[in-house]
Amino acid sequence: MPIRVPDELPAVNFLRNENVFIMTASRARIQEIRPIKVLLLNLMPKKIETENQFLRLLSNSPLQIDIKLLRIRSRESRNTPMEHLNTFYCNFNDILNDNFDGLIVTGAPLGLVDFNDVAYWAQIQRVVHWAKEHVTSTLFVCWAVQAALNILYGIPKQTRQKKLFGVYEHHILHPHALLTRGFDDNFLAPHSRYADFQKQMITDYTDLDVFAESRHIDVYLMASKDKRLVCVTGHPEYDALTLSKEYYRDYEAGLQPAMPCNYFPQNNLELLPRATWRSHGNLLFANWLNYYVYQITPYDLSYMNPTLE
Repeated sequence: MPIRVPDELPAVNFLRNENVFIMTASRARIQEIRPIKVLLLNLMPKKIETENQFLRLLSNSPLQIDIKLLRIRSRESRNTPMEHLNTFYCNFNDILNDNFDGLIVTGAPLGLVDFNDVAYWAQIQRVVHWAKEHVTSTLFVCWAVQAALNILYGIPKQTRQKKLFGVYEHHILHPHALLTRGFDDNFLAPHSRYADFQKQMITDYTDLDVFAESRHIDVYLMASKDKRLVCVTGHPEYDALTLSKEYYRDYEAGLQPAMPCNYFPQNNLELLPRATWRSHGNLLFANWLNYYVYQITPYDLSYMNPTLE
């Protein structure tokens, strides 16, 4: 089944060109199916690019998914047209009393910024606490994981001395877990972050189970036992050229970035990178939607238990 989005969203034509099944809202209204309602809080500067990446992953599911895009601040964006934001994004007050089957909170380029210096930190805190009563399962990505660990468990910001940048090998810890069902024993995923996620810290200060890790970068995938909280410390949604764009952006800014690890073929900048993590990303999101959202969410969201934690 397809993902369901507004007819005019740029992602419609973009993903259809990749043979991704997109159903516009006008067509979906004639089907008698209760779609899964997923809210996407997009914190990335280039919002259209990020929309395309996450919608691509969400489309790889037999479920019909109704996507709503959320922003938490209305000031003008330097990377996304205001017309796009006003047309396709809702504000938090618009959905304050609504319930959702799933929530995705994206990463953000805030790795070296203290939480209290983040312009919208108070809004992030509000959304995370709101989700405990209004969302069946929430998936945090990269910086959003660091934010969630601080808000929900009081863990201080942990920062690496050098940016973790490249494509790294990970291994699963529980081969029969639902979230990693179908994963290869070892798989690749991209990272681009200063945030640090040490396994001992997760074990000592949270009730999260670690499902995948790497000897290079520690924890990659973790989740709560009740399936309502999932954390992915990397970027399985990235396109093949996303890390390349970040590298050249920083290079042109005079930041002298290190070459992404295990990314350019033969470490040759003239050779085109290939996505070696695409199957993993699709399977991860399909498992989350099926086992952590669809299988435990109520048919009627108005019956969601507000005390479930």
